[in-house]
Amino acid sequence: MVRALVIIPTYNERESLPRQVAGVLEHAPDADILVVDDSSPDGTGEWADAEATRQERLHVLHRPGKQGLGAAYRAGFAWALERDYDVIVEMDADGSHQARQLPDLLAQAGEGILVIGSRWVPGGSVVNWPLHRELLSRGANTYVRVMLGVSVRDATAGYRAYHSATLCQIPLDEVESHGYCFQIDMTVRALQAGARVVEVPIEFVERDRGQSKMSFAIIREALWKVTLWGLQRLCGRKRR
Repeated sequence: MVRALVIIPTYNERESLPRQVAGVLEHAPDADILVVDDSSPDGTGEWADAEATRQERLHVLHRPGKQGLGAAYRAGFAWALERDYDVIVEMDADGSHQARQLPDLLAQAGEGILVIGSRWVPGGSVVNWPLHRELLSRGANTYVRVMLGVSVRDATAGYRAYHSATLCQIPLDEVESHGYCFQIDMTVRALQAGARVVEVPIEFVERDRGQSKMSFAIIREALWKVTLWGLQRLCGRKRR
């Protein structure tokens, strides 16, 4: 039997986390949940601890202070691999990743496959996004494909499932990216490790509770690193 773990990083998600946890428990009854909380001052971690005493499938990992999305997922990956989970899912706490679509991702997850819940393949969509957000996301993914030579339509997507065998081939301690750049970085590393990417169309819904973690620093990091990696790729091709 495949053992699946859904990792949900949190920082001040007390309003939205209960709904997301309930959704995973309902729609993926065989999966466990790991909440990775960065010492949220709004009581998110305390709620998760209390709920974990009632739900044996829910686990909580506390970290000392806000350290970023990438670091949270790396900690979650390490926790999952130590406990021999087969499939590890990334999922936002804010409800933008809908739990009802989780079975679609898990159905495609297998050894050697990275499953991405994609907004930009046929059948994918976004709800309640202003035009500038859609243009930014589409433009960023086009830039990634051109600069890094990958065919993935939604490399910045954060709703995805890795097989443990793929994660074991990635030097996670060398992944220093955060935010959307973390997703791009991990996509490229998974491809380099020999994984095949399967993009499953999803409906992405803008959060209706709490505050977005999107910032100019996150966008700047992704732009800078993708440009650097692209230039390194170009220089390597010229040398060959």
